[in-house]
Amino acid sequence: MSRAATIERKTKETEIALTLDLDLAEPSQVRTPIPFLDHMLDLMAAHGFMKITLEAKGDTEVDDHHTVEDIGICLGQALKEALGERSGIRRYGEATIPMDEALVRVALDISNRPYLAYEVPLHHTRTGTFDLRLMREFFRALTVHSGITLHIDLLTGEEPHHISEAMFKAFGRSLDQATAVEPRLGGRLATTKGAF
Repeated sequence: MSRAATIERKTKETEIALTLDLDLAEPSQVRTPIPFLDHMLDLMAAHGFMKITLEAKGDTEVDDHHTVEDIGICLGQALKEALGERSGIRRYGEATIPMDEALVRVALDISNRPYLAYEVPLHHTRTGTFDLRLMREFFRALTVHSGITLHIDLLTGEEPHHISEAMFKAFGRSLDQATAVEPRLGGRLATTKGAF
C-alpha cells in the first residue's frame, strides 16, 4: 500500500503543489522562493527516508511568512492523508541530533492530538536573509494540520544555521521512527483506546 499524498493549495498569497511519499527514499525536488527553506526540507526528507516534491510560489516581496506557513499546512495535510487510519504504525518517534555545537531533541506522537511545544531560544533571529522565527510558524502549521504532538527542544547551540539543520534532521528521523510499520501490531492502532 502506498503511503503518499499530494496536496495543492492556492490562495491570494501562495500557490503550492506538494507530494509526500513516506516510503520512497529518493532525493527530493524542492523549489520555493526561499532557498534556506529548500535546504531545510531537503535535509528533513533525506534524514527521514522520505521524498518531498514541492513547487511553491508566494508573496515573498511582502515577507516569507505566508509561504513558510502554507508549506507547513500542506506538509501537515499530506502527512495526515498519507498515513490514512494510522493502522500498524509505531506512533512515537524521538531523535537527538548534533550539528557542531548545536544539539536539538525532537519527540513526536502521531495521535490526532495537535500540540506544539517549541523551546528554541535564539540569540540571532536571522541566517542570511531568512527570519528564523518563521520556523515556529512552519512547525505549528504542520502539527495542527497533521494532528501530531511535537516537542522541539534546543539543548545547546549558538549558530542559527546549525540549530536549524539539527532541528529539521531530528524531525525527519523522529517522523521516520513514528511512521514505521510495527509487524507485532498486526495492523492494529498503537493505542489502548482503540481509536485516535
